[in-house]
Amino acid sequence: MKLPFQIDLKNIVAVVTGAGGVLMSEFAKALAACGAKVALLDINFEAAKQIADGIGDNALAIKCNCLDKESIKQAKEIVNEEFGAVSLLVNGAGGNNPKATCDNETMTPDLPEEKRSFFDLEESGFKFVFDLNLVSAFLTTQVFAADMTHSGGNIINISSMNAFRPLTKIPAYSAAKAGVSNFTQWLAVHFAPCGIRCNAIAPGFFVTNQNRALLFREDGTPTERTNKILNATPQKRFGETDDLIGTLLWLASDEASGFVTGSVIAVDGGFAAYSGV
Repeated sequence: MKLPFQIDLKNIVAVVTGAGGVLMSEFAKALAACGAKVALLDINFEAAKQIADGIGDNALAIKCNCLDKESIKQAKEIVNEEFGAVSLLVNGAGGNNPKATCDNETMTPDLPEEKRSFFDLEESGFKFVFDLNLVSAFLTTQVFAADMTHSGGNIINISSMNAFRPLTKIPAYSAAKAGVSNFTQWLAVHFAPCGIRCNAIAPGFFVTNQNRALLFREDGTPTERTNKILNATPQKRFGETDDLIGTLLWLASDEASGFVTGSVIAVDGGFAAYSGV
């Protein structure tokens, strides 16, 4: 892959969770291209393995359920045995789920019965999305940061511009990402005496496998939600994966961002800054 700039990560052992997905797989490739040994963790092992095989010898795919602490511990044992102590953790596991998504943007008294309203959301679905985004980051950090407390390290969480301005229809995801940003700041303070930095990247709108159906119809035409998104994005486009790589590498480099910790970096085409007028 073509990097926006090069950094030296040849002595770094990195773990990327959710690495079988569209965005995190590119994160893993970028870190490996800079010399890091990268463990790609995903509950979808085949997806992670396909990416790892494409990277080469300095990449390893591991099946891991980031909501199961024992599964995370087992993954850490494999990483430590194959690559050594972990010094960089990217908490990328997350996403939304239809069970935690409303059909209506706002509540109206005459909403058709076939529409899923706020009152129809299932507790299990809400908890799953919340846990997938926030609790998974807590558990993976609790396990992997243990390698960093004596030698220093770097934690990069994946938040969202939802953390700044909650989106309609997806209350659990919005609340969880706000929690990720707050948790990032908490970790930055807590781990500062250990030489561990913790920051977050907050992407704007990127087309992924999880949100494609919300953004485009089956014939490829944009949905009304897409039109609203682009109208509220000053740069008038969706983000491309390459738009995130520069921020990732900057945060991954102690030389470039060694005095940056507790920050949430928006990469959103100006979405969070636009008031609509």
